Amino acid sequence: MIDARFAGLPAEVLDGVAGVVGAEVTCLSRLPGGVNGGAMRVELAGRAHAVLKAVPRAYPSHLDETLRAQRVVEHMRRRGYPTPAWLGVGATATHVWHLMDYVDAAPASELTPSLMDQLMEIVELQAGQGSEPYDHWSYAWRVATGQESAVAGLDVNETPEQSHLRQSMAGLSGYSSSVSMLVERLWVACADVPPPRGAPDMVHADLATAGNVLVRDGAVVAVVDIGNAGSGTRAIDLTTLAWYTFQDPLLDGVRKRLWTKILYQVGWEGATVLAASQILHMLEIPIRHGGHDVVPGVVERGHRALDEVNALR
Repeated sequence: MIDARFAGLPAEVLDGVAGVVGAEVTCLSRLPGGVNGGAMRVELAGRAHAVLKAVPRAYPSHLDETLRAQRVVEHMRRRGYPTPAWLGVGATATHVWHLMDYVDAAPASELTPSLMDQLMEIVELQAGQGSEPYDHWSYAWRVATGQESAVAGLDVNETPEQSHLRQSMAGLSGYSSSVSMLVERLWVACADVPPPRGAPDMVHADLATAGNVLVRDGAVVAVVDIGNAGSGTRAIDLTTLAWYTFQDPLLDGVRKRLWTKILYQVGWEGATVLAASQILHMLEIPIRHGGHDVVPGVVERGHRALDEVNALR
């Protein structure tokens, strides 16, 4: 076991977890993955192991958003969606946490053609299952067009994180001339696309991060990191998978099938908006974190993705 302090967790977090689940909590080890926040394997006294994920409290509504994610998990699990049960949610003055079942499986190191096929089947379980007014579809449109919700006449439930990301992406053009050219191309491509109608699907929003896919013997047994899940069109998750396929020529055939599915669900204009939103997000991340060596590759991939979508018109 390891001391909570060495795990980077205040003692108050473990006390809060223990109070919610009614059992003493002991930290065992850090888990691999956890791109957006550390995940800790813990032991509940007299019970099975679990996974604790605690992140610094970033804004006043942070706990409410985590509770929303818990409701999505409960809703989707009742419909056979392979995500671990959440055992509890809580917050201290400094952290927000959730505790979920431990799944004896390893994070995927990469998304192979076989895993991609399985993920496409899992995405189909999301059809018609939007249960929370957290609309990723209208958010993607606002990102891709550079429009504010007030200008578009939309009544949206945007989180502080989404608002911050949109503002950050609005300033990407100032990074370099090559980034500016790509951003301008994306905005022009999406300029005349009207706001989307409401879509009924559940959206995971981070399905293409390989570490969020837990695998045993070549089979996907769980998808995790569902904290940003909401509603919209499941084509959003298919678009993130399509972006991932550019990393490996063996996935070119998978990408063709993904574009076909995306066009079937949202049409060519919708596919353009979703591709543009994905590209802008993938530009924003390395620029914000100083990954300057990554940016040229993202720019090249962004033009290539838009070329492919245009060819499908």
